[in-house]
Amino acid sequence: MFELQGFGDQILLGALMTLQLAAGAVAVGLVLGLLGASAKLSRSRLARAAAGLYTTVVRGVPELIIVLLIYFGTAGMLTALAGYFGHQGYVELSPYAAGVTALGITFGSYATEVFRGAMLAIPRGQIEAAQAFGMGRWLTFHRIVLPQVWRIALPGLGNLFLVLLKDTALVSLIGLEELMRKSSIAIGFTKEPFTFYLLAAIIYLGMTVVTMVGIHFAERWANRGLERSRT
Repeated sequence: MFELQGFGDQILLGALMTLQLAAGAVAVGLVLGLLGASAKLSRSRLARAAAGLYTTVVRGVPELIIVLLIYFGTAGMLTALAGYFGHQGYVELSPYAAGVTALGITFGSYATEVFRGAMLAIPRGQIEAAQAFGMGRWLTFHRIVLPQVWRIALPGLGNLFLVLLKDTALVSLIGLEELMRKSSIAIGFTKEPFTFYLLAAIIYLGMTVVTMVGIHFAERWANRGLERSRT
């Protein structure tokens, strides 16, 4: 169907890099999301203000600008820091690390609101009951709150991951050889943009379909006890 002129392996490597980038960004984003949601529900005014500033700023700035700021801005800070310790020369963040950081920060800002809504959906009586049994704040969060948060937040997090999967294409602008970058390189040699852009679109669509199926089964697994209790 596609005449790839020897670039098939490179396209597959680009698709693998896209998945690695998305997985790394999700890992960073989930941690930031949990911390942000906990801060927004904290009794500390400073923590609430910091979390509010984080989500407002990140969600108000295009993802592409965040990627460029992280990649180029961090390079300047790392160079200055290295110079302070006597290291001479230019220090920069790798495109992969910059992409994971930038997309993880973006994912985390949206995940913060998803987690916050999930935490608020947990009946307050369950938390009070756990405290009455002598559970501390961390044990209550770990044993009572967190398992239910994952179940409630899973649909929203799944949608965010689908968006993130497509946003990985932005990182091609800083040189990471993911799917779009590999496609652009192949187009430069073969002069067949329609073939390789169409192939990239099909691969992205395939990733999306597989992800949606995975999310569906994950939701069924997370709700298995709840479904039995309703029957």
